[in-house]
Amino acid sequence: RAALDRATVLLSMTKGGKRIDNVWGSGGGQQSVKHLVKEIDMLLKEYLLSGDILEAERCLQELEVPHFHHELVYEAVVMVLESTGEKTFKMILDLLKSLWTSSVITMDQMKRGYERVYHEIPDINLDVPHSYSVLERFVEECFQAGIISKPLRDLCPSR
Repeated sequence: RAALDRATVLLSMTKGGKRIDNVWGSGGGQQSVKHLVKEIDMLLKEYLLSGDILEAERCLQELEVPHFHHELVYEAVVMVLESTGEKTFKMILDLLKSLWTSSVITMDQMKRGYERVYHEIPDINLDVPHSYSVLERFVEECFQAGIISKPLRDLCPSR
């Protein structure tokens, strides 16, 4: 009974409720992977239309899945590979730099996202023939911007 009374108090608190919801399992970590991938994809598409980095950052944090931020990195880099212009290239570079600088995306999540792209680039290249050269250029720009480390840059596959 004491535990239930305490839980009621904690859940009724304005800021505490959101944290308790997440700890007890109704927050971001309990959403399906399919749903999270869809949300991240929509977040990136909305960002490419609006150009609002702060809104994209807010939306990513609202998902409450810091362990899944590698998916945003992966999807963002794939969008660059599939795009046909400089606009997407520059916007995604700016977004990743902002998320990296603000520590929203950690080094581990950034690394995991890039490693997934590196692993899947042979398959991506079947659909997007110029993807190796775009990836090499994007990785170099990210390294120059301080988003990724030299060892991660050096892992980038080349044709």
